[in-house]
Amino acid sequence: MKNNVSIVKIIIYIFLVCMAVLYLAPLLWVFNVSFKTNAEIFSAPFAPPIAPTMDNFTFAWTAGKLGIATLNSFIVCFITLALSLVVGSMAAFAIGRLRWKLAKAAMTYFLLGMMIPVHCVLIPLFTRFAKVNLTNNLTGLILPYLTFALPITIFIMTGFFESMPNELIESACIDGATIYQIFFKICLPLAKTGLFVTGLMTFIANWNELLLAMVFISDEAKKTLPVSLSKFVGPYNTNYSQMFAAIIIAIIPTIIVYCAFSNQIVDGLTAGAVKG
Repeated sequence: MKNNVSIVKIIIYIFLVCMAVLYLAPLLWVFNVSFKTNAEIFSAPFAPPIAPTMDNFTFAWTAGKLGIATLNSFIVCFITLALSLVVGSMAAFAIGRLRWKLAKAAMTYFLLGMMIPVHCVLIPLFTRFAKVNLTNNLTGLILPYLTFALPITIFIMTGFFESMPNELIESACIDGATIYQIFFKICLPLAKTGLFVTGLMTFIANWNELLLAMVFISDEAKKTLPVSLSKFVGPYNTNYSQMFAAIIIAIIPTIIVYCAFSNQIVDGLTAGAVKG
């Protein structure tokens, strides 16, 4: 019996190692070729760079204007992240812990937002925003980003608030705590793992979003990082070494964020999967 268990563990470990290699190999290859010239990439795409150079990164950051694009992406992502966590957690607390007749209807309304693809609302959004001068403006990106981030935030955070023991809330009420004190001092700190999960999902989704940013923003000084990356691919010529360097610059923040909060994210997903 023990031998069978050991064989199963070995198979699982081999499978996990293969999956890790499958996911990491493309990233390592992109990192490798970002230090090469175009000639080296075509002559020896998988070999280490003969003379590693940082010129590709310098060109991508300066001539490609990735500096201002990165700043714009950070502004949009962090404002959206802060608003989605505050508004979403408040709405989730109201749905999950407060007793009112329309709680289930409100939850259904927000869940419907998860079923609407961005392509369906792209043209109506653009026409509406054009009338109120929200096109070619970072605010015009923050509003739809926030709208599409709220449903999943509310859905996950509701599960965390519902899983909290009633005795904890009742004790706070007996001690004279207001609804705001219960939310900010008791429930929200206990649901911090849920905040990490929804925060990471919102940050990555908005950091990599291309369609809305490409349609709504035309000013070079206001473009976000995904839109600026698209400039490295031309209809007749593509400088692959500079493009791969730009890709590395673009994915570094998401890798740092995930590595910094990976433990909290795993804990949050585990805790949010169980109620009661």
